[in-house]
Amino acid sequence: MDEGVFCVFLTKKERNGMLDMNWIKDNQELVRNITAWKRVDFPLDELLEWDEKRRELRQDTEQLRAQRNGLTKEVERLLRQGDSVAGEAVKEQVRELNNRLNLYEAELTEADRRCGELMLLAPNPVSQDTPIGHDDKDNVELRRTGTLPEFGFKPRDHVELGELHNIIDIPRGVKAGGPRSYVLKGAGLLLHLAVQRLAIDVLTARGFTVMDVPVIVRPEALERTGFFPGGMDQTYELNGDNRWLVGTSEVSLVSLYSDEIVELDSPMRLAGMSACFRREVGSAGRDVRGLYRVHQFSKIEQVILCRNDEGVSEGMLQEILANAEHILQLLELPYRIMSVCTGDMSLKTHKQYDIETWMPSREAYGETHSASNLLDFQARRSGIRYRDADGKLQYCHTLNNTAVATPRILIPLLENHQLEDGSIYIPQALRKYMDGIERLELPHQQ
Repeated sequence: MDEGVFCVFLTKKERNGMLDMNWIKDNQELVRNITAWKRVDFPLDELLEWDEKRRELRQDTEQLRAQRNGLTKEVERLLRQGDSVAGEAVKEQVRELNNRLNLYEAELTEADRRCGELMLLAPNPVSQDTPIGHDDKDNVELRRTGTLPEFGFKPRDHVELGELHNIIDIPRGVKAGGPRSYVLKGAGLLLHLAVQRLAIDVLTARGFTVMDVPVIVRPEALERTGFFPGGMDQTYELNGDNRWLVGTSEVSLVSLYSDEIVELDSPMRLAGMSACFRREVGSAGRDVRGLYRVHQFSKIEQVILCRNDEGVSEGMLQEILANAEHILQLLELPYRIMSVCTGDMSLKTHKQYDIETWMPSREAYGETHSASNLLDFQARRSGIRYRDADGKLQYCHTLNNTAVATPRILIPLLENHQLEDGSIYIPQALRKYMDGIERLELPHQQ
């Protein structure tokens, strides 16, 4: 990838109008470029055809209604004058117009439905500093923090460490739940809970409202937040209930305020604590060992609602990124910040950073956090607005970022902090959640 190539910068007016049909019609080439950059399937030509048909049908329908209303008044006039014969003749014309009108209205309803479905596939524009690329190999490293461990011995991976300490049991997890399942027990469960408690305390101190939110949601919650229709294959459905399991509490946190006018004198800082579920379709053969890709995990998610001002939302993006970095620093883990390229972005994302934490068993950094600015993409779909200084209703901007996701974070936590005798160092920040334990000793040494 040519790291000097970046996406065309869109003006504020253009970005805010991305989901406006008139803007799409006026910027078709740019929309095609965004679609190609993000590698999404957005049938622009089909949308344009349906929109033109909708406009024609709406015009024809309005004309027919006007004719019908005029003839209805004529019937009333004739009947007042006592001319029932002429009145009945005009009534017949009204009935014929109503029949035609019913057909036009049915076609208009279908055209509106198809336009609505296709508009859900329209991609959010990307920021000026988003690199163009095909996949995660084209993401651009911005900086590194921390020192990689140097072992004077052959290090074990997290699965070996978990078995040695009797804190991870994958075979029994698979026995109960199938592939990509696991069991955390004893100190493994305490570590799992400790990193979540650490994240909650950090975010609470920084003004976030922590919530335990629903993980079973209506399909419209996933659609409004931009996970549907494109992510249905990654999401578990509860058959017969028309409900789905979330892959992130972002869905629930944003949906709490759908169709509301919120107060945004200051940004709304929310943190969701929840179990998360993902099918991981298409990831067979990749990261199959251990805890990297599992179907069920826990996450503390940051979500921010702020004013429709890109300067404000960019500041919020840097804030939630800094929060995640602070947690990793407290965990004493080395990591790097990646600017995510267009081809590795989702349909809904405007700008994204990934944090990758060093995982010795992979001899590489592995993704542990993802921070995104969505501008007003979700708010438009969800109907979340606020009043600006002039009292005018505006769609807010939404952002999200992982504070911590576990058990994946246990991979670098166990592997980076292992010692030659098999014991595992516990970072200072976690000890108060671990009954003061400074090390996990092997069972025979305890």
